[in-house]
Amino acid sequence: MGMKEAVVQRICTICQQRNIALNQLANISGVTPSTIYSFMRSDRKDIGIVTLKKLCDGLEISMEEFFHDSSFENLGPEVK
Repeated sequence: MGMKEAVVQRICTICQQRNIALNQLANISGVTPSTIYSFMRSDRKDIGIVTLKKLCDGLEISMEEFFHDSSFENLGPEVK
């Protein structure tokens, strides 16, 4: 798994745990729904760090808390 996939997985997990729909996440984070749905697509290769910070702010978690998850422990190399 790569970094982008791990980030998407983590966002989805947090939203499921909190029963938050992606549109709701967009509203509480100040990000457009199209931005969220765009980076959820598998063909999109990146996610902006500022966008991720906004999502964390909306979820009321720190970036450290976001990345403190086993999803990020064994990531494959991004440079090939």
